[in-house]
Amino acid sequence: MLIDFQNGELTITRQAELLGINRSSLYYKPVQPSAEEVRIKNLIDEIYTRYPFYGSRRISVELERKGFIVNRKAVQRHMREMGIVAVYPGPNLSRRALQHRIFPYLLRGVTPHRSDHVWGLI
Repeated sequence: MLIDFQNGELTITRQAELLGINRSSLYYKPVQPSAEEVRIKNLIDEIYTRYPFYGSRRISVELERKGFIVNRKAVQRHMREMGIVAVYPGPNLSRRALQHRIFPYLLRGVTPHRSDHVWGLI
């Protein structure tokens, strides 16, 4: 928008230098996504809305069931472009809560000698 291609006084190279941008980026024309890609993204969105815990593998299987053969890596790329991430447990789930009381193990050193010698209520 800031570059004037019809300007006879300043060359395009000089205009790009003054603006601090690459000259090669001036000639790039963005390409609209194909209709098939839009359809696949809509299907991925529908599947993700129904099953937010599905990852790229399960979504690609669902797409295959619907008649669209899409590579798992392509599904990953579409999910990344759409900002979709599967819902899954985060890290440190096995870390104990510091405020939780630690109960002693009462059967330490006890060896059961007969049936029903050691049992507990849940």
